[in-house]
Amino acid sequence: MDQDSERAQFVDAHWKTLVQRVIMVMAIADELQSDGMLEWEPYCKIKAAVTNQQKMRELYEVLQSGGDQVKSAFYSSLEKHEPYLLGDLGSIKLMGESLADCLNKYKMWIQKEYEYVTEYNSLPGENVLLSERFTQPLIIMRHRERREREEEMCSVGESFQQLLVSRNNADKDSSILDALFGADSKGISPNSVILQGNSGNGKSFTAQKIMLDWASGKLCKVEFDCLFHLKCKEVNHVSGEQSLTELLSYNSNLTSEQISRILQKSSEKVLILIDGFDELRFSFSDFSDHLKLKDLSEKAPREASLKVLLMGHILSKTSLLVTTRSTATNTLDSLLKHPKRFTEIMGFSEREVKEYFQKFFQDEELFIKAYEYVRSNETLITACSIPVICWIICTVLRERFSEGSDLTSGLETTTSIYVDFVCTLLEHHSQGLSQPVPTLLRSLGQLAERGMLDTQVLFEEKSVDEMVSASPFLCKFLFKRRIRKETMFSFMHLSFQEFFTALYYISQEEREFLDKLTERFHSQTQSYLSLYLDKDFPLKYGCPEPHFLPVVQFLCGLSNSEVSRSLQEMYNLSVPSFVQPQLREWILDMSKSGVYSYLPFILHCLYELHEKEFVQKAMEAWLELDMSWDPLSRTDCWALLYCLDCCPHFRSLKLNFAASELKMLQDVLCRTPKLGLNSSCLSDQSVQQVLKALHKQKKVGGLQISVKSITADTALILTDFLQSCSKAEWEEISLSTSDVESLCSSLRLFSFEGKLVVNVVRLCLSIQNQPSLSEIILNCPRSEASNIDIKSFTESFHNINCIAEESVDFDRNLHALLTLLTSMSGLSALNLSVPFLTETWASRVLFLVESSPKLTVINFHAGSWCSDGVKWLPGLLLEEGIKLLKESAKRPECIVNIRGFRCSKSSERCSRHTEHIDQLSCNQRVTIQFCGDQCTEDIKLKLVLPDEN
Repeated sequence: MDQDSERAQFVDAHWKTLVQRVIMVMAIADELQSDGMLEWEPYCKIKAAVTNQQKMRELYEVLQSGGDQVKSAFYSSLEKHEPYLLGDLGSIKLMGESLADCLNKYKMWIQKEYEYVTEYNSLPGENVLLSERFTQPLIIMRHRERREREEEMCSVGESFQQLLVSRNNADKDSSILDALFGADSKGISPNSVILQGNSGNGKSFTAQKIMLDWASGKLCKVEFDCLFHLKCKEVNHVSGEQSLTELLSYNSNLTSEQISRILQKSSEKVLILIDGFDELRFSFSDFSDHLKLKDLSEKAPREASLKVLLMGHILSKTSLLVTTRSTATNTLDSLLKHPKRFTEIMGFSEREVKEYFQKFFQDEELFIKAYEYVRSNETLITACSIPVICWIICTVLRERFSEGSDLTSGLETTTSIYVDFVCTLLEHHSQGLSQPVPTLLRSLGQLAERGMLDTQVLFEEKSVDEMVSASPFLCKFLFKRRIRKETMFSFMHLSFQEFFTALYYISQEEREFLDKLTERFHSQTQSYLSLYLDKDFPLKYGCPEPHFLPVVQFLCGLSNSEVSRSLQEMYNLSVPSFVQPQLREWILDMSKSGVYSYLPFILHCLYELHEKEFVQKAMEAWLELDMSWDPLSRTDCWALLYCLDCCPHFRSLKLNFAASELKMLQDVLCRTPKLGLNSSCLSDQSVQQVLKALHKQKKVGGLQISVKSITADTALILTDFLQSCSKAEWEEISLSTSDVESLCSSLRLFSFEGKLVVNVVRLCLSIQNQPSLSEIILNCPRSEASNIDIKSFTESFHNINCIAEESVDFDRNLHALLTLLTSMSGLSALNLSVPFLTETWASRVLFLVESSPKLTVINFHAGSWCSDGVKWLPGLLLEEGIKLLKESAKRPECIVNIRGFRCSKSSERCSRHTEHIDQLSCNQRVTIQFCGDQCTEDIKLKLVLPDEN
């Protein structure tokens, strides 16, 4: 039997199977027609048939009439286009490798190609591991409401992070594919998924990670036999008509025939990942004629092949994952087959930012320095939700660290990072812009300014279309409004809107620039503006509107010489010479006026300006810095550190900060001549850090610290401080807590007339629950400070107030405290605050007078401090106590003053159980003084508090 007959016999024997399984029908028909084996009329009938089976039945008529020669030619074409099918059927000559081997080689190729990434600034031959850059972003599985968008746009720092985490509803611990294709609450799994994300949010990195995980065998619940990656950037460069298998082969080591075989075997277990739908440079509106395409091998314009794939006319059971910017989501949604799911990359929360920095630096010390630097800047940590900004910051900081730059010198300004971000998006995410870059930036700036003036962050589609063409810096949103959909636009965040507003202002002519800023700086004084406006420097004497402050900061940053040089070199955007002098003159005027409420803002402007000589000049007016009114943010701390580093000769500093800022400020605390601190919720460890930083201080002002609890360790820390810095000049150290289990409510050490004063207080929670001893104030010479055991003192004070006066242990504990007081050799004055003066307490006062030879004054106050620490709850001076003090012999060198209410009734006097004693007419506020045998009584109209002695 000759070859033609053998092949013809094979075709006849397997014809029923061939009809069902051949998918490259048109490729075979094209070949037969070009070889003269197929006439034009039957070729047209084959092409007109809808399904592959119908096409094969039309082709069978030709094979039957053509005989063995035509069947042999058909077999040869099958060898070329359907080798695996022939292999399954036991062909005359088995061709090609098995499907499993083919897939294994494909996976190995993906692992090799996708393991590395090339960064924007990589030199030829440079690349880094994907694992050192990829951090899984937060993904949301729903559309956000308008209110949610506005909240995210206007939030910064901690509040922004909380919003991000609350929005995320994808399981962080599951694989990306499980999150995207897993069944929803109704048990429905999508056939196609839209993965939306802004420019630089990591869509392509996520696609690459999905491909690499599959090829590396990473397990997930959603299983796919094969993944194909279609990059839309590459599709733009494809010319001529292409079949779908040919398009899929562009980013693969598989041939179109091998891809055809894979799709033929299990199309429902295949995922096609279409990356960058928004980057396609063609429309899908003109290819209705090609929607009849049913054959994978049939050639058509690339637009038509993609359209039938998206709509499910071909490979209806194959899963699709399409990444896109928000600007193309609506178009994509109108094409995509059902069931479909919308998802969106939200970017990084602070947790992912930290993970990204760790992977990038691969060095714990550098990672901590870089991460803490960014974390301290509320604007930058918010912007870091955009992954590409994380890369920019890490890249710049790594270069700075390699140059030996110091953190306090200010590694990078916020403006410089934003400029780098704009340049990155323009260079790598802005293909096919319809406007020149300067025009685009100016248009964006106009839109941004309009939003700033109208205090809006969402823009209607019509107003955007009037001003800006397609831009990577704008996000598009669809909202439901009653019975229709509404399209809105926004910048990625309010901070970018503020940045583009500043960028717009520097593009103006001088007169226009000054007019715009003058209006913002003097909005409250327009009616009499001309009376005092400085014509040369019109910004002077003005204060920017509160919502406009970030724009001014960005203007300062843009006028920095290094930043302006970058803009000039990259996009021929020059910052006019008149900008910086105007801003400088305004800053100097604000500094000289000493408006402390604007001090943090001025420091931020100086930081963004980053011109050391001018910072020194501006800081001369602020040699005494008072920033104690409001707690410092981490961002404030960095600006303060930079400015003080430029001006090391400042004299005095008053600060209000929390525990998280303590580490940042330690360097400043150590070198401030005169320091006043106000802090909150510090642990014992943090208190120790503060005092350690103050150890070598020449002069310490007021130090008020709110702590978690005043413990024995806290008291020991203060004792050590007193013993180690006896020569230092300090005014006050005050600790307070709301912890009811604490040794005391407040502990205060301060200097008064050359003496050390120690003040310990236990606040009264209620009238029925007054402490037995509410307050002790003791005075001794500063030279004796190192001999005071604060720990034992506060513990004894606490022990008294832990038990009731009726307890058998009370007298023992109180005696221990009184003995401790009398052992203080330098004790010269003592204040005691007790709810009532009883006979027992009078005897204790007498014990102190006789046992402390250097004690010259004892002030006894009947009453307690209320829980707010401000209101005084007055108490009674009982007659038996007064009587004992009068009749007892007393050392004449020691004066005893007792203060409180005394009942004037001769009988049935008020007792310790009488309520509202200060409101009864029988009770008078008195001060009784005992000096030796002498006793004088003074009726007071005004309440004298314990700390007014």
